[in-house]
Amino acid sequence: MTQEMNIVHTPRAVERLVGGQFVMDGAGVKINRVLTQSLQRRLDPFLMLDAFGSDKPGDYIAGFPEHPHRGFETISYMIAGSMRHRDSAGNEGLITDGGVQWMTAGRGVAHSEMPEQTDGLMEGFQLWLNLPAKDKMTAPWYRDIPNAGIPRFTTGAGVTVQVIAGESHGVPGAVQREGTEPLYLDVDLPANATFDQVLPPGHNAFLYVFRGQVLVDEKPVPAGRMAILANAAQADGVRIMAAQDSRLILIAGRPLNEPIAQYGPFVMNTQAEVFQAVEDFRAGHFHAGHFGA
Repeated sequence: MTQEMNIVHTPRAVERLVGGQFVMDGAGVKINRVLTQSLQRRLDPFLMLDAFGSDKPGDYIAGFPEHPHRGFETISYMIAGSMRHRDSAGNEGLITDGGVQWMTAGRGVAHSEMPEQTDGLMEGFQLWLNLPAKDKMTAPWYRDIPNAGIPRFTTGAGVTVQVIAGESHGVPGAVQREGTEPLYLDVDLPANATFDQVLPPGHNAFLYVFRGQVLVDEKPVPAGRMAILANAAQADGVRIMAAQDSRLILIAGRPLNEPIAQYGPFVMNTQAEVFQAVEDFRAGHFHAGHFGA
């Protein structure tokens, strides 16, 4: 990709800033739910974004005991700390500092995510990415990506970008998805540096700042805030300028424009499909062998 193709000529504006809401999840883990259910339509195909970060073990030590999912994908990104994953499809893995766990729940999986630390900082994100209707009952899939396995590059301005999914500046990410075309970047900017990312006009996009403060189309976005980017037809991407040393995640994807029926950890297209998911889970069908090979 040429440098010219990386330049944004008409940047997207910030539509609004979102602070999120602190909730308790799992067995009592304190998290900031940034992308809530009320934003699912606006940020289709993304269903949820949780940010967590604490050096107090009481905030995270209880973890997330076994619980089910159906109909979407979960992407866990561990900035700092260690979490053990086990699931009913027989997968097990440990995500540590800078690692990613990408799980396609598909037709159904039960899994647990438990801390493997008793002190220190635990910080990261969990993103829920919807599946197209045709793929909701696909076989479960799981991949652990250590930090060393995430493609990265540094721009001439000193911006370091880790490409978890999609593509940035000609660098393909660790994961690609045809249906939703997700872009997931971790962008680390030194003070006063600028970073451009080309985005298809029809894709929904947002960023979440977790260090410092940035300017997006001259609007300040401080740490702990999500900026939803406007979908202007003429805009060709986003331009981010760091007011100080800053770090953020930038996420975008192609909307599915399909009905969303959600009941807790089940996300389908109709209420009937949700009821069936509940019944299948109660009947023990989410464990190995019940759906065949």
